[in-house]
Amino acid sequence: MLNSNPKPIVPAERVNSVKEYYFSTKLKEVAKLNAEGKDIISLGIGGPDRMPDSSVIETLATEASTPSNHSYQPYVGIPQLREAFANWYKTWYDVTLNQATEIQPLIGSKEGILHVSMAFLNKGDGVLVPNPGYPTYTSVSKLLEAEIFSYDLKPENGWMPDFDELEKLPLDKIKLMWINYPHMPTGTPASLELLKKIVDFGRRHGIVIAHDNPYSFILNPQPLSIFQIEGAKDIAIEMNSLSKSHNMAGWRIAMLASNPTFVNWVLKVKSNIDSGQFKPMMLAAVKALELPKEWYTELNKVYASRRKIAEKIMTKLGCTFDPTQQGLFLWGRIPDSEESSEAMADRILYNNRVFITPGFIFGSNGDRYIRISLCATEEKLNEALDRI
Repeated sequence: MLNSNPKPIVPAERVNSVKEYYFSTKLKEVAKLNAEGKDIISLGIGGPDRMPDSSVIETLATEASTPSNHSYQPYVGIPQLREAFANWYKTWYDVTLNQATEIQPLIGSKEGILHVSMAFLNKGDGVLVPNPGYPTYTSVSKLLEAEIFSYDLKPENGWMPDFDELEKLPLDKIKLMWINYPHMPTGTPASLELLKKIVDFGRRHGIVIAHDNPYSFILNPQPLSIFQIEGAKDIAIEMNSLSKSHNMAGWRIAMLASNPTFVNWVLKVKSNIDSGQFKPMMLAAVKALELPKEWYTELNKVYASRRKIAEKIMTKLGCTFDPTQQGLFLWGRIPDSEESSEAMADRILYNNRVFITPGFIFGSNGDRYIRISLCATEEKLNEALDRI
């Protein structure tokens, strides 16, 4: 006979410290609306809708047909992939990386956020997180029970850190700082001057600078790396990804680079969590990293055309925006008459059948903003404009 009063099962406390990822819950709602025949146009998530280059697909198919390619692979990735990443950095950023000791392939840079955080943060350690910024920086820090110090990015400061305010924080307990330029969600471009200030800040206070850099090839004529700053390798980690730049979001192909000591610490964490990537995908990624300048030029022509329509949508909604933004999104300030970004986004979803992202999910400094993704065809963007 079963016990009528079983002892209740409760999750770890860390589970209660975070919510389900916004897009995880909202996309379920969008799927439900679509199932009801609502035909929602999604301008929310930044998942490229275009295909990788045909040579990349062909390489994947060929290598997947090779029987010896289906075994476990090295935790550090295959040498060909590390070499390709090193050549890519030299070609496009003029940065020299040692492929054997300064590069670690990742199963997506979102995974890298977790592994970097686990490698550098103990319970109670401080971590600097941008507001607004990618929500995963905050949620991972909460899961690891780190103390989060949000640093303000505001339009009056060009969405860049206020270093005078940063100096007032209890920097002795802060071990890690997340930065992301070109910035998501605001589209603020990187500059060597800004990166130099951040590296100097990290070196003076012994704070590891983690630069999340997946947008530097999208609507950006001059890709920058933090390693273009002298001495940055001593204190910085940079993550990069093929998700946006090569239309390979679902492939989960990314990397981090740093000095050999930092890379080894991350590898200690990573090698105890996963078992590497599928070899045919890594070989296909090598092909992607060898694509010529024409690949990026053509990709950006498509995004530039889409961006013009996104700007019309923003204008029609009464929003204002900075036309110098870079990256895969358009960030706009909502009218003063709107209650909040969440209320505005929900109204547009239910009344106009268009899903856009409310800025509040990126932090309190994003509450008066919305974000439109460029990951929809011109046809769909024009239809969204018509509906609105």
